[in-house]
Amino acid sequence: MRVTVLGAGAWGTALAKVLTEGGNETTLWTWLDEHARAMREARENREFLPGVELPRQLKFTCDLNQAVQGAVIVFVVVPSHAVRATLQKAKASLDADVQLVCASKGIEEGTLNLMTEVMESVVAHAKGSPVAVLSGPSFAKEVARKVPTNLVAASLSEELSLSLQQLLSNDWLRVYTSADPTGVEVGGALKNVIAIAAGACDGLGFGKNTQAALMTRGIAEMGRLTMALGGDFRTVAGLAGVGDLILTCTGEMSRNRTLGYKLGQGAELEQALSTSDGVSEGYLTAKSAYLLSQKLGVDLPICQAVYSVLHEGTGIQGALRTLLSRPLGTE
Repeated sequence: MRVTVLGAGAWGTALAKVLTEGGNETTLWTWLDEHARAMREARENREFLPGVELPRQLKFTCDLNQAVQGAVIVFVVVPSHAVRATLQKAKASLDADVQLVCASKGIEEGTLNLMTEVMESVVAHAKGSPVAVLSGPSFAKEVARKVPTNLVAASLSEELSLSLQQLLSNDWLRVYTSADPTGVEVGGALKNVIAIAAGACDGLGFGKNTQAALMTRGIAEMGRLTMALGGDFRTVAGLAGVGDLILTCTGEMSRNRTLGYKLGQGAELEQALSTSDGVSEGYLTAKSAYLLSQKLGVDLPICQAVYSVLHEGTGIQGALRTLLSRPLGTE
């Protein structure tokens, strides 16, 4: 099968490696010519996934139209803020029956749309083929090393989710299907915001009590927003909710947790952002999630606290006091 991965960050590269090793004709697109050339020559993505040898059969290009032409499935793995612009440039070259899979996590600034809504609004799938979502607890470096990993493929089309399950599953990668792409997307987006808060608590020197409470109340926020958008609360208990939250809040490879940790230790925001080796999706999602919660009337106190620190200049200690002084309630 001819497949294309748009976005040559760590996760896009790891996903392209899996697809190639599964026997698919795979193309990995990056927006920089020198990046494509470097990967082609070194058979390695030294910028985002160093130390991982990439298959000889994997193709690299910076030509977006060439990348998507003839592809049966296109995986979109660019940063969330680039999803709309990337698809707008690519849509004229997409085949009429192409299947789109969203592996980008976030909520678009301005429209407050989930990534699948962004993709559908750009491509306008008149053919009736829905977009699928691929998510779950999956550090790219571990996937590239073939560490046993579980993901979830979600779509309103059972045929598409089953197709992705068969395409990606192997003896170390297990893919489950879901009929709730909304819940899967909300989990994937909010876990990045909550992980910033978890990192900040670690940076402040708090213990496991705090971490456990924060993650549990974060699950509640995921559930409330999922239901407000028409999703199923039970999805939050799965891989894209609890699973990804645990990984991102506790794993040292998490860029979002690292951002929060640096802030908790006293780093200035610009300094903490500049020292990251990739995009901390939670930075932008915090603002979008907060605005979406205000629009829908959904209570997301942890996300609001992270938003206030990142975008309103509130100090970490001040945000913590606001969280702890909230009215007492029932779980």
